[in-house]
Amino acid sequence: MDIAAASIAMNQNSLALAASIRVMSLAKEQATQQTQDMVQMMKQAQPHLGQSIDIQV
Repeated sequence: MDIAAASIAMNQNSLALAASIRVMSLAKEQATQQTQDMVQMMKQAQPHLGQSIDIQV
């Protein structure tokens, strides 16, 4: 393989890696947002839960 072909292959691999990282980053941001929305929804559904502990001995 000549130098030009190796350079093109390396650049293509670099671009593919950068695109994959960006897609994973977007997926992570979306999952984080969905998790925050779910936690907020759960807090609104039963706001009194977790406020006290009933213990018998």
